[in-house]
Amino acid sequence: MAVLEGLEFGKSDFVLLDEVNIEQFMENLKLRFEKARIYTFIGEGVVSVNPYKQMDIYGKEDINAYRGRELYENPPHLYAVADAAYKAMKRRAKDTCIVVSGESGAGKTEASKYIMQYIAAITNPSQRAEVESVKNVLLKSNCVLEAFGNAKTNRNDNSSRFGKYMDINFNFNGDPTGGHINNYLLEKSRVVQQNGGERNFHSFYQVKVYWSLHYTSYNDRYSHNAVLSALNVIGFSEEEIHSIYRILGTILILGNLQFETDRESVLVVGMEDVSHIAELISTEPNNVTKSLLYRTVATGAGEVIEKGHSEKEACFGRDAFTKALYERLFGWIVSRINAVIEVKDYNPVLHGKNTVIGVLDIYGFEIFDNNSFEQFCINYCNEKLQQLFIQLILCQEQDEYKREGITWQHIDYFNNQIIVDLVEQPHKGIISVLDEACLSVGKVTDTVCLESMDAKLGQHPHYTSRKLAPSDKTMEFHRDFRIRHYAGDVTYSVEGFLDKNKDPLFQDFKRLMFNSSNPVMKEMWPDGQLSITEVTKRPLTAATLFKNSIVALVEKLSCKEPYYVRCIKPNDMKSPALFDDARCQHQVAYLGLLENVRVRRAGFAYRQAYTRFLQRYKMTCEYTWPNHLMGTDREAVEAIVTQHGFQDDVAYGHTKLFVRTPKSLFTLEQERAALIPVLVLFLQKVWRGALARMRCRRMRAIFVIMGCYKRYKVKVHFWEVARRFANVCNMADYGKSVEWPTPPAALTQFHSITQKWRAWQIVKNIPPSDMGEIRAKVAALGALNGERKDWGCGRSWERDYLVRDSHQSSSNFILFSQELRNKDEYNQVIFSGFCRKMNRFNKSSDRALLITDKHIYKLDPKKQFKVLKRLPLEVITGLSVTAGVDQMVALHTSSQDDVLLYIQRGELCPDQDRIGELVGRLIDHFTRSVATVRGWVRPSCTGLAWLSIHRSQVRGGFGLPGLSCPIVL
Repeated sequence: MAVLEGLEFGKSDFVLLDEVNIEQFMENLKLRFEKARIYTFIGEGVVSVNPYKQMDIYGKEDINAYRGRELYENPPHLYAVADAAYKAMKRRAKDTCIVVSGESGAGKTEASKYIMQYIAAITNPSQRAEVESVKNVLLKSNCVLEAFGNAKTNRNDNSSRFGKYMDINFNFNGDPTGGHINNYLLEKSRVVQQNGGERNFHSFYQVKVYWSLHYTSYNDRYSHNAVLSALNVIGFSEEEIHSIYRILGTILILGNLQFETDRESVLVVGMEDVSHIAELISTEPNNVTKSLLYRTVATGAGEVIEKGHSEKEACFGRDAFTKALYERLFGWIVSRINAVIEVKDYNPVLHGKNTVIGVLDIYGFEIFDNNSFEQFCINYCNEKLQQLFIQLILCQEQDEYKREGITWQHIDYFNNQIIVDLVEQPHKGIISVLDEACLSVGKVTDTVCLESMDAKLGQHPHYTSRKLAPSDKTMEFHRDFRIRHYAGDVTYSVEGFLDKNKDPLFQDFKRLMFNSSNPVMKEMWPDGQLSITEVTKRPLTAATLFKNSIVALVEKLSCKEPYYVRCIKPNDMKSPALFDDARCQHQVAYLGLLENVRVRRAGFAYRQAYTRFLQRYKMTCEYTWPNHLMGTDREAVEAIVTQHGFQDDVAYGHTKLFVRTPKSLFTLEQERAALIPVLVLFLQKVWRGALARMRCRRMRAIFVIMGCYKRYKVKVHFWEVARRFANVCNMADYGKSVEWPTPPAALTQFHSITQKWRAWQIVKNIPPSDMGEIRAKVAALGALNGERKDWGCGRSWERDYLVRDSHQSSSNFILFSQELRNKDEYNQVIFSGFCRKMNRFNKSSDRALLITDKHIYKLDPKKQFKVLKRLPLEVITGLSVTAGVDQMVALHTSSQDDVLLYIQRGELCPDQDRIGELVGRLIDHFTRSVATVRGWVRPSCTGLAWLSIHRSQVRGGFGLPGLSCPIVL
């Protein structure tokens, strides 16, 4: 660090001072402040001096410079401490906390914001949306809480008037998954009264912007816009945001309410304000007036009566209601933020260990001209935190050296346990005395309470009052008492202590808000649903509640690994150039920084149990990787230290290794970081091989299971088919009524073939002499089904109708056919019948049609069946029929010389349809001869010809129609 910063900037770690004394400490602190080096290390903690100006040391480049680096690798910075806490949490899966302490105006709030920004910047490198959402809410919550919990004081323009502890939850990847905010002791008395020169909470100046009451400063307008944006990001609805500002408006108007006494009753001055309040809190003006002027009480007999207020009581009730409104609002905002950022659906088994980083930003030690109950609680809180610091850093560390057998010379320090006991000790402490006074029956005043403290605590060395020290004129009789705190003497005025400790609020106001028609306001006052007779148990006092919360906070911090940011205020003038030596030396003294340096200088920077140390660094030594064979873990750790040559920089305790300087640890971390990629690659190789083998075995098993299952499904299907069709051979319909089971995918084709079994059972019984007719009918069904209403399916097809239709000419035709068969050598007659021929002039004449397997003949039956036209069968390219009941047919030829015929129905059966028989016979013939007559096959058809059905009836003359709907034969 000396190389990085240069000696002209002083020592960047107070442990490196030549001599540890207050003079050198202050000289180094002042030099670094004047050189704009506001951060200085004390071991793993950092001392921060408020620069009172903007400094360009928090940008993205600075974040990248500290990300993943060791604590002493870069100059001192808040980012170094934040990164150290984050690495400790991630590496060792240990909860950590960062305690930001110092007096009011020392820069604690800004330091905690920069810590939060750094943690948000270094997490979630993969930019997962759900993690980014959590980070945004965590960051935006600071803006909202500052607006409602911070105020300008005489010492600080942005003083936190409440304590805040935020737990940030991280998953095993180190990404934030949620959080929780605890708030402590909001200074609600500021709502009704502030010291001279101070302001109320920031929110009251921003509400003027919201309601456009009047112009405010640019900062207030800018802050108001930021708060509205933050509320929207967090998830507040428009109704909730509007309700927040309605409550703030109500508080402002309540502050203007005045009361006057009219004879025996008290009245509100200006009822228009009451109406406005009623409108803002969504209730009736009468209810508001009644709550302000009357109190409902229950008598011992259970009777409920209304008791009117005096003017003083009405003012007291108004102020108490105003403070309670703001306190409930602030608590509701915190709980609403917690509901958004809390970790949801977390399962350690599924999501791994949930680790936590806590960030504490709590009010600093305060000494005002007039110190009241709030300052008493704030300073008690700082005493508890100082006690925690002493226990962890000064006391426990030295005790650990002794316990581990490390040679050590004890360093004296002031233990403020005696002051903590003065405040919180049961039955004797100040809080106990205050509670007794609040619980006492009768009129107990603040002065009586002070006398009780004097009687019980008069002998305590850290307590005094004017009665105990009559000569000390800095205190007033019957009003002041003084506590000698670790940070200095503070004189408290006892006036108002009892009222603030009781924190009374009439139940009427609670019921008023619970009965509001605004659901948001109703939610803030759940205790208002109790009737006056149910409110019997006395609540805990404000001091006891605060003590319990601080004790719980200290317990929560003590179970985490702490990192400290000690903030120092350089002057009271808020000047970036002034360094008040006496002011700073006083803070250094009461913060115990010098003792901290002595302990760190004489002690060791790092300590770790042998098992944990070995687990982290065993890969850096050949004798300990992957597992050592030595007698104990200590011997294995000694082997690691010896191999790296750190023998003179370590000490061996009974259970832990102690490393004196960070340099040794940094060297180990560097070597470990270099080896990690090699080990990761090796583990990836082994694991990927194991995964591949597992996948291979799994795939083999899957295929075996699939094969067995498919065979089983096939068998089951066959068993089901056999069961359903067991007796179909004996059925008249051969199982037509039996439903086939759904086959598995592998048997789909087989299933379709199997379903033809019934057809085969029917066909096999047909005589061979009838098969020609059956084939022709099947062919005609495929071509004409759905196209012609009747195509002669139900009658017997005779085929050769020239012999059958006319007995007079049948003998002549038989002789003619024999001669024609001998001449043309055809094998069979495909179709014959009488017809009428039509020519292009729409004239018709009787003719006979004979179709053989070689030719198509047009015959004249009146001239002994003279052949008028002979067409080779191969020239026929197709035929067309109509969709009606007529017997018209057109034969198409390759020479475009088509033949149009009208088939006669016959004398014996005038209603016979013979078109179907003609089509069927031709299709059957073409199908059977396609394998031998190759020259007839047309490239555009799958058969030997095509059929066209014309869907119009021709009336009068008949012309050759255009062809449509071709059907392949």
